[in-house]
Amino acid sequence: MQLLAIEHAAPGATDAAYTAALLRAEAEHLWELQQAGFVRQALEADSPQAAQAVLAGLPLVRAGLIDFELVPLRAYPGFARLFADRDAPDAPTPDQPAPPAGR
Repeated sequence: MQLLAIEHAAPGATDAAYTAALLRAEAEHLWELQQAGFVRQALEADSPQAAQAVLAGLPLVRAGLIDFELVPLRAYPGFARLFADRDAPDAPTPDQPAPPAGR
């Protein structure tokens, strides 16, 4: 399952809390997750709960400075709607475009 992870600053997190050591630890942890195939353009996990468990190990999350909103990515459903009735008797053929909506 692919998930989009949107980072949010935790309420009350201040700039001073983001120490150089903590930021370096965060970068190292994310690099390890990338090398393991968990982080790509989107997260790769079995479920949102599994992704949340992995993200909970990030130093900035453990320090209470950030959290993540996870959005499962799904295939575009528009094609299913477009082709759902293609086998109907009055469905347009490839050389006969469908009439504009509302007509």
